[in-house]
Amino acid sequence: MRENDTSRDVFNAIADPTRRQLIYLLADTEEIPLHELTSHFEMGRTAVSKHLTILKEADLVYDRKVGRETRYRLNPSPLREVQDWVAFYSKYWSANMMRLSDLLEEEEE
Repeated sequence: MRENDTSRDVFNAIADPTRRQLIYLLADTEEIPLHELTSHFEMGRTAVSKHLTILKEADLVYDRKVGRETRYRLNPSPLREVQDWVAFYSKYWSANMMRLSDLLEEEEE
């Protein structure tokens, strides 16, 4: 992350299990109000709201006011960075496992 960038790092945002659960819940619906999200956790509305703020700062979540309630929805685009990172290391491990497999086959012969 660049120093002058005010948004949070996606990897830091998804590092917390509560935030990953929020992403999971948001991925399963178009939009969900805060009180409904809070019902899935053993913590108060303020704590859930703080986690949502971190996700919003990483551009993973959008919110909008509808009357007195705030509704949230997932923005999956920033997760592409995570997917790309995992894909890179997946190739790395696949190549290393192939080499290990080749070595083991050579030893058996």
